Amino acid sequence: MELRHLRYFTAIVQWKGYREASRRLYIAQPSISQAVADLEDELGIKLFSREGRAAKLTPEGQVFYEEALKTLVQAERSVATAQRAAKGEFGRLGIGFIGFIACSFLPDLIHKYKTRHPGVSLRLVEDVPSGQDVAFDRGEIDIAFTRPLSTDRRDHYETRLLFSEPLVAALPKTRKIRAKRIRIADLAGERFIVFQRTSSPEVFDTIIRVCNDNGFSPRLHNELNNMNSVLATVEAGEGVAIITASARNLRADNVSFFRLQPDDVRIDFVAAWQKKEPSIALKLFLELLEEELPSIRKGARFR
Repeated sequence: MELRHLRYFTAIVQWKGYREASRRLYIAQPSISQAVADLEDELGIKLFSREGRAAKLTPEGQVFYEEALKTLVQAERSVATAQRAAKGEFGRLGIGFIGFIACSFLPDLIHKYKTRHPGVSLRLVEDVPSGQDVAFDRGEIDIAFTRPLSTDRRDHYETRLLFSEPLVAALPKTRKIRAKRIRIADLAGERFIVFQRTSSPEVFDTIIRVCNDNGFSPRLHNELNNMNSVLATVEAGEGVAIITASARNLRADNVSFFRLQPDDVRIDFVAAWQKKEPSIALKLFLELLEEELPSIRKGARFR
């Protein structure tokens, strides 16, 4: 049974005969007659009791007519819904992000996306990189703004570099330092507060490597899971931290930030999504992201 069978059948009822239905549909009358005959054979019932030129519905034909109308309406609704979805008029999109880094561009990006596609439902998930991996696995997010992916995940994801940022030293303001830069080697005797490795392996390993390259292994005093906590602990005088420059977006009134010397290390910040056919909502978001990439990079220039 095809939708055209139902259309021909309902047209015969609506236009009170084969001849008028044929004229209205621009279909040869024998084709309509054959379609209805095929329909009756498939159903095993008679839909019309023919009285002269009139096509009168049988009782069972009347029941089938009412259901056929519902089916055609639903089919039209399905087509319209699919077409609206293809235009991005509705759908769902999950976005994972690291708040203190993405805050410089994500609000504006989301606002522009919602203006263009107000029917798309957004789910925002703020988490560390390892938490975003879990969110991907659970199907909670479709795209993440995060650090470079681990080796075991790279083959399964597409990524787009947004920007690269330097490292800075964070010290309590009670330490009166007039220089604008701090030599990494001069931090050798300090207690270090770090963002724990399980949360962001890329950042943790880079910081350890930078210290090693400058002649010492950092004395790890606290390993925390939140950048606000890292800065609060520095502020309390419990140690110093080497962090990414974007952490300066956080409010830490009693922490001073210094560029490092040497200053030859950068940590990437990327957009990542799974290697599969993207949903319409994700595809449209990626198109917007590409449009906005120049301004995102311009706003992320670190002094």
